[in-house]
Amino acid sequence: MSQANLDALSDGFDALNSADLGRILAFIDADFAAVTPAAFSAEPDTYRGHDGVRRYLRSFGDDMDDIRFHPDRFWDAGDAVVVDVRLTAKGKRTAIPVEQRFTQVRTMREGKAVRVRAYASPADALEAVGLTE
Repeated sequence: MSQANLDALSDGFDALNSADLGRILAFIDADFAAVTPAAFSAEPDTYRGHDGVRRYLRSFGDDMDDIRFHPDRFWDAGDAVVVDVRLTAKGKRTAIPVEQRFTQVRTMREGKAVRVRAYASPADALEAVGLTE
């Protein structure tokens, strides 16, 4: 993973936390695919392209406020990067704070996210890319 792609990934998280759709989509490749497994969602799905990102943000934003993705650690995995993430938000109707931890494998191309897959732990994500902690 090049330093430019790592910098773009960090900037992409900043954009995601800004909730500015234009900024977010600037970091998303047209061939983008994000896989949300059943372990992390009542509605597992694969979100494709810019329309998929819009759909994901809309569905999550329907129920939650103050959504923030906090990347806590990065591992270089060659063509991909493993990111340990802490998600925080508040229930829109209840204002109850929630926190979820997961680890993503993100594939970047020319500064844009191409593929994202979530895993339950850093060990699971690292194993998926052939690394260990």
